Amino acid sequence: MTTPHNNPAHTSAHTAAGPEVADAVLEPLRAYIRGHATGDPGHFRDAFLPTAHIEGIREGAFVSWPLDEYCALFHGRPAPDEPTRSRRIDSVEVHHTVATATMTLRHGADTFTDVFLLARVDGAWRIANKAYHKHG
Repeated sequence: MTTPHNNPAHTSAHTAAGPEVADAVLEPLRAYIRGHATGDPGHFRDAFLPTAHIEGIREGAFVSWPLDEYCALFHGRPAPDEPTRSRRIDSVEVHHTVATATMTLRHGADTFTDVFLLARVDGAWRIANKAYHKHG
């Protein structure tokens, strides 16, 4: 299911944990989508644990950003081509207090696959870490 920037709440989870758990585990993923859609790094701070790392290959080199460095990449405004971008939550699997999720992001000519590890901390789900692959 595609999640356009203007409807980040339009997602689904594939989990046997029940609808209330599925909705709760989706909330940090929705905050992550809002961060990309708006360029507001505050949404990423809502989505991730403060200790999270974001990792992948950028311009041919492995990067591992702590949350503050990742947030510094965003400047509080949407990308110029935001109306053409989309994000889709592909899968979510919940295992008691941990979960995994995958998402496809189509940002202009670029397509990314994001893989998330989530944890339920103090009763709330947050993204513990993210790894990504840029296609093409």
